[in-house]
Amino acid sequence: MSTDPSIAAADPAAGEASEDGILGLGLVALSAAIHARHVSCVEVMTACLDQIDRVNPAVNAIVALRDRADLFAAAEERDEQAARGDFAGPLHGIPLAVKDIDAVKGLPFTLGSPIFRDRIAAADSIMVKRLRRAGTIITGKTNMPEFGLGSQTFNPVYGATRNAYDPSKTSGGSSGGAAVAVALRMQAVADGSDHAGSLRNPPAFNNLFGLRTGYGRIPIETKDAFTPGLGVAGGIGRSPADIGLLLSVQAGYDARVPYSNTQDPGIFAEDLKRDFTGARIAWFDDLGGYLPFEPGVLDLDRSALPAFEALGAKVEWDRPRFDMGKVWRDWLTLRAWMTASNLRPLYDEPAYRALLKPEAVWEVERGLALSADQVSAAQEGRTAWYEAVRRFRERYDFLLMPSAQVFPFDVEERWPKSVGGRAMDTYHRWMEATIPVTMSGLPALNVPAGFDPAGRPSGIQIVGPNNGERDCLQLGAAYDAATRWVTRRKPALLTPS
Repeated sequence: MSTDPSIAAADPAAGEASEDGILGLGLVALSAAIHARHVSCVEVMTACLDQIDRVNPAVNAIVALRDRADLFAAAEERDEQAARGDFAGPLHGIPLAVKDIDAVKGLPFTLGSPIFRDRIAAADSIMVKRLRRAGTIITGKTNMPEFGLGSQTFNPVYGATRNAYDPSKTSGGSSGGAAVAVALRMQAVADGSDHAGSLRNPPAFNNLFGLRTGYGRIPIETKDAFTPGLGVAGGIGRSPADIGLLLSVQAGYDARVPYSNTQDPGIFAEDLKRDFTGARIAWFDDLGGYLPFEPGVLDLDRSALPAFEALGAKVEWDRPRFDMGKVWRDWLTLRAWMTASNLRPLYDEPAYRALLKPEAVWEVERGLALSADQVSAAQEGRTAWYEAVRRFRERYDFLLMPSAQVFPFDVEERWPKSVGGRAMDTYHRWMEATIPVTMSGLPALNVPAGFDPAGRPSGIQIVGPNNGERDCLQLGAAYDAATRWVTRRKPALLTPS
């Protein structure tokens, strides 16, 4: 077998293959090349590990990397299976580091916390089991903030993850390591999770696509199986089709999660081509002046709108008439309640409490001070907001919103203290633009909006209907075909020195 870049030259799905060889292949093209035996799993593993060796030291995206000999042995086993025509699934032989928020049997499972610095996972999570069954070779973990709290990826176990386009800047978070690993071609695609923008902010900061799924689309085991949380799993890729193929493996009903979606996940691997002539799209902008923005962010985001109009869609500024401050306050209540429920056992132990970062302690203490009536009122507020969005959506096929209110900031800064001249009163207030989507429960896809004159990337969210992840991916694919930001503007670290 050959790593000659011409292997996929005749395949339109090959993306950057003619220029970048194996590393230029997205997940769809890479899977096709492996299944056609145009490349071997060992060749793919070699390319990915060599790329990790070359660029990861500059950004710290992949952590807990497995031993190279073990990974090559796994790749050789996949090649032996392929030689017999015995392919495990669509991800056969695909190298993938998993976000450290998920358990991978035999690998460190730290959640970015020094409390769990030495913990090794005893079993796979539901999603990781599915990835393995589909043929994935787990290479290690991707970095995240401590307990996933905050849209800045740093922790005392592994350190900070740096931006793919400017290593002096943040990668975003909490799926920061995942985004940078994909942007720098260390792997073709990445899993991630999203509570308050963690699959939207890092892709926006690294010129990628990132899908926040709807509740129940990807089953996640929790201590409470009957209360939908605010966090979901999803994927990050260099194209919507790549995310769709990953989602076809991640998604699907599981009896341990009674509200998990029963729809056939195979639909996400299908062709995403769709005509958007006449589609109606609402652009939320700054929510009538409610949200502050760093100068230049909204101008860049607005510059992406004509691409949707060129597809035949009608884009107009509009928004639900609702008290957005109440949406924020209700989210703060629910966030604190859920964080306190998860972290109280650690907070109650003085030795562990001393190891929690200040933002985690703040969340727990706010959560412990809440009454049942306050939590119930916030849940009712969440429902009222969903109803307002549901009624508003009767006039529109899609909603568009900014994915972030700032450009990537200095990696040494914990979080922005002011945005657009307005003081930020919490460590996550600067990401408030993602909260209306989180509270609605609707799926959303970040798409690249381009770069400002200083070379800083940003992104916007395509928000779809209930169970509308495929709708988001379809519109994202059409937008990608029109703009090609991922292939037009690659990180400088990809150019050999």
